[in-house]
Amino acid sequence: MGKEILSMKSIDKRFSGVHALKSVDFSLQRGEIHGLVGENGAGKSTLMNVLTGIHQKDSGEIHYYNQLLNPRGPKHAMGLGVGIIHQELNMMYHLTVAQNVFIGREFTRYNGLFLDEKKLNRKTEELFKRLNMDIDPAETMGRLTVGKQQMVEIARAVSHDLHILILDEPTAALSNAEIRELFKIMRDLAKQGVAMIYISHRMDEIGKITDRVTVMRDGEHVGTRKTADTTTSQIINMMVGRVIYEEPKAASTVPADAEVVLEVDRLNAGKLVKDVSFKLRRGEILGFAGLMGAGRTETARAIFGADPVQSGTVKVFGAPVRIRSPQDAVSFKIGYLSEDRKRYGLALNLTVKENAVLASYENFEKTLMIQAKKVEKTADEYVKKLKIKTPSLDQIIRNLSGGNQQKVVIAKWLIRNSEILIFDEPTRGIDVGAKSEIYTMMNELAEAGKSIIMISSELPEVLRMSDRIIVMCEGRITGELDIAEASQELIMEYATKRNQEQI
Repeated sequence: MGKEILSMKSIDKRFSGVHALKSVDFSLQRGEIHGLVGENGAGKSTLMNVLTGIHQKDSGEIHYYNQLLNPRGPKHAMGLGVGIIHQELNMMYHLTVAQNVFIGREFTRYNGLFLDEKKLNRKTEELFKRLNMDIDPAETMGRLTVGKQQMVEIARAVSHDLHILILDEPTAALSNAEIRELFKIMRDLAKQGVAMIYISHRMDEIGKITDRVTVMRDGEHVGTRKTADTTTSQIINMMVGRVIYEEPKAASTVPADAEVVLEVDRLNAGKLVKDVSFKLRRGEILGFAGLMGAGRTETARAIFGADPVQSGTVKVFGAPVRIRSPQDAVSFKIGYLSEDRKRYGLALNLTVKENAVLASYENFEKTLMIQAKKVEKTADEYVKKLKIKTPSLDQIIRNLSGGNQQKVVIAKWLIRNSEILIFDEPTRGIDVGAKSEIYTMMNELAEAGKSIIMISSELPEVLRMSDRIIVMCEGRITGELDIAEASQELIMEYATKRNQEQI
């Protein structure tokens, strides 16, 4: 690390009476990787939005290389060498990877009349080689996985001559191998003098990659410490004032003879679901683990009718069913909470109550009219039951925190009376406090007789919540573990089993 290149002093920001930032201090040194942590709503993103000019501060000063900085917007900040990668991907999905990387800086021919696709692809390929990324520059962005899209976003940011790079939850959709590669890239950039602000809810990553860590809570700066001298428990206590993480589940409480509510036999779908067979019992939380590309989400989407099935059988409550669409799945009391809740689980411009009843509108119709009072009463009941924090039922849902948005998606499927719930990365992008609330809710649902499939890339989460664990690798189930025998090491052994067999 080198000299201080950024100093934010007494930064204050209010939104419609909400005091989002309260005299916050923050500093950054050349070549430093600085962790920024706190629960959702702590003010992390607001502080970074002030730094990049997305929001204008109400008071305070920003010094950048000992000069006063008042960024007018992200483009102005980028021109000064300050870039940000947001948690929500900012991509043009219909364009190619190369066009996304160099958008606004395209290479052209004939005095700008034509796009020089060959040069665009070549320059992108050179960038990917430097970053050790295996992505086709000519591929359409929308055809990539979320993880690959995230890596392209990182590459696009790195392609600028940056002095400060802000990464907001960059690993949320990445596999362990991709995370290791990202960390290698970050360390290389740090050696070149690039300073990075790393926002993450994953405490293990904060410990591995950061030099210092700053904790925020309720819009205030709680403290800054050297990461090497600070434990995870100390950071979490600074964030929330209480211990959140618990020990892994010791044993399943689901009887071996509990009713089988879902049975999948030799399911094949696309390239990543190959002869998948498993059973889900009433009141059980069945964890699905595996690396990116293992086929977990693809299996869930096939069961839910979101992707076509080539072969195999599915039984719900013992009866064979044909699920050719999500509507079919919903009719069989199956609910699906997508890994990308904002894209597939919510209507972001609708209110909390409208989203809550989104899957059940026919239950609130009377002579082609929506029963507004019944909608209000039902939504209010579940907002209270799930402890959803919202100013009102008429709040636009995009304005809620990630954890509260996730609770509304859960409410949607409970109002629909779903008996089988598929949770795909249920705590992605959610702070540790909200995670604990989601975990409690899932356990209460299971105790009430609901059956849950939980897909998660976080092994501590899988071990904490699951009664049994299915491990997948390259489209196949390579292991099934009772929670009493499961460990991170054993899960990883099964998660890489097929790769090892092919080497």
